[in-house]
Amino acid sequence: MSWNPTLAPDCPDTTSMDSIETLIIPRSRDLGGFDVRRALPSPKRQMVGPFIFFDQMGPAEFLTEGGIDVRPHPHIGLGTVTYLYEGEFQHRDSLGTSQMIYPGEVNWMLAGKGVTHSERTSPETRVKQHSLFGIQTWVALPEDKEDLAPSFEHHKQSALPFLNDNGVSARLILGDAWGEKAPVTMHSEIFYADVVMQPNTVLPLPDNHEDRGIYVTEGSIVVAGQVFEKGRMMVFRPGDRIAIRAGEQGARLMALGGETLNGPRYVWWNFVSSSMEKIEEAKEAWRNEDFRNGMFHLPPGDDHEFIPAPER
Repeated sequence: MSWNPTLAPDCPDTTSMDSIETLIIPRSRDLGGFDVRRALPSPKRQMVGPFIFFDQMGPAEFLTEGGIDVRPHPHIGLGTVTYLYEGEFQHRDSLGTSQMIYPGEVNWMLAGKGVTHSERTSPETRVKQHSLFGIQTWVALPEDKEDLAPSFEHHKQSALPFLNDNGVSARLILGDAWGEKAPVTMHSEIFYADVVMQPNTVLPLPDNHEDRGIYVTEGSIVVAGQVFEKGRMMVFRPGDRIAIRAGEQGARLMALGGETLNGPRYVWWNFVSSSMEKIEEAKEAWRNEDFRNGMFHLPPGDDHEFIPAPER
């Protein structure tokens, strides 16, 4: 395969420090033994392309009976993307979806005008010691797509394009990059890839997208002689030719980006919109708890509890 027609596979690392427009160090929080690191939104940057939320889940180890229990909660104006390195859990939503997800697969839930979902470790997994490690992101929708009907897609690992050459491999999760296109239905220009790099290998980032960033999940990368360890997000200057070099122990990273939207988005709790009025409408609907006739419905099979709306 060819990573990029304009760069040879052994391209030198010519990226300068000036090419890094923003460096983000995620906020970390402990959810009862489960570590979550949030890179987006950040005080320095709300979005990278259309990506407006970026969480690293884990790595975490659970003893028997342990696991995650994210109770039903609502979304509007975005799409949620779930991708796992380790572990599994069950997704349920108000469309009637019940879907397990395993490493290398992708769940894409388009919230659009409104959807509710939950995520829980399966009973089969809870009876044994297990781990969980993955990334969850939100993709903000273009203004004219925010009121689309909600939908859900699941794609297995075998359906996602896989590139492997010169010690670098990449699984394309969303959008298009390096001459390949992922099967997930998108509504804006975007790319998102899981990249594994052997020590000292080089990855050219795709040059057909306005915004481009990386998030290092394992190992380290080197830019202009400076080492950036895992748990760092870098957003690069538009238009520059960017080549990332792995550190001495190699690296695993998520490459992401795409076209910038027509303006910033309002974010309140799990709602994203170009209109504050739409967020207020969704906020009131969830607080009314009219799950039979209202704007939101609880997922079939997981409708005995839900996450209340925050006070503010």
